[in-house]
Amino acid sequence: MKRILLLLTFLAAGLGAVPAAPPGIHSASPDRMLVLDCSVMPLTLGKATLTLGALGRTNGVYAGDYRIRVSPYFLKNEKGRLAIVVSDESLAKVNAGQVTTFAGTATTNGKGGRVRPVTATATPADSNGGKLKVSFMAGNQQMLFEPAYHFVETGPAALLAQSQAPAFKTKP
Repeated sequence: MKRILLLLTFLAAGLGAVPAAPPGIHSASPDRMLVLDCSVMPLTLGKATLTLGALGRTNGVYAGDYRIRVSPYFLKNEKGRLAIVVSDESLAKVNAGQVTTFAGTATTNGKGGRVRPVTATATPADSNGGKLKVSFMAGNQQMLFEPAYHFVETGPAALLAQSQAPAFKTKP
């Protein structure tokens, strides 16, 4: 199924191709994929590591898989789906270099998946990337991760980013 989606994405990108912007002009395309680096947060006697797959944007929402590993408290590990609402206006602010805050949800995998509110604040370095602060509550613990982010154009470059993104498989 994943291969079929990748093939369809590749074909759609090829059929709908438009001429590229002249060199030196950064596209503010809302169709770019969002790629976030791994981020670590210290905890009392341990650490939490947030890993996100590439986030695709559909109908104003960047969504993708996430994984949190808590060391040495492995029973606190979780996987799920992250969805952050980013309107066209907010995306234009980010592309213009303005600090912008977004809201979203993180939903854990499995039966009775827990949904928790998430806030994210983008601090752009340029129109292609910067730092993102991701904050949410886990029990009574405030979780704050600050991964670097960058945008990847859709098409072959996005397929490469997806193939290099971590795969989050669940056990059968």
